[in-house]
Amino acid sequence: GTREGYEKPQETAAPLPARRRERPFEVIEGGTIDLDIADFAEPESPTGQALAAMKRVDRNFTVADFSHGSRAAYEMIVMAYENGDLATLKQFLSPEVFDSFAAAIAERNARGYTVEASFAGVREVKLTDAHFEPTTNEGDITMRFVGELTSVVRNPEGRIVEGAPNELKQQRDVWTFTRVPPSDNPNWLLTGTGG
Repeated sequence: GTREGYEKPQETAAPLPARRRERPFEVIEGGTIDLDIADFAEPESPTGQALAAMKRVDRNFTVADFSHGSRAAYEMIVMAYENGDLATLKQFLSPEVFDSFAAAIAERNARGYTVEASFAGVREVKLTDAHFEPTTNEGDITMRFVGELTSVVRNPEGRIVEGAPNELKQQRDVWTFTRVPPSDNPNWLLTGTGG
């Protein structure tokens, strides 16, 4: 192209004055916040400290992965209980908890009751507590769940004795999971239940 008319001569930009160098960010040993823990608990609280100890012992452990896994385990365990699936329950429950679940299923079966259940989803998952035992490296994490499901219990004649086919009910549970990290078994066992 061509230029026409008067153009101001181009000025060369003067170099910007040197800025004062900011003091570099210093990381003090132990002074950083672990965001993985901070998303679930106050890092300086006993729960936060227990989670940090678990992470030091098992470098593959993250609280976010645990929380996600506990949600999946909750659905799996609730539905295994509803369906009387003892083989699945045995994989994920401590012997004491398994015995109580198995006894309730046996009682239901002895009465001739059948269960029709459908899991709708988990409305809430919240980490409420954590403990770590340094002498054994055993970790306990307590989670609160609010699940939604439909559940109908029928007697041998087919009459409904509990629940309703189209009624969505909320189930509130407080469960404690335990694991000795690092372990060959990646599963945390359900060791305590409450409501």
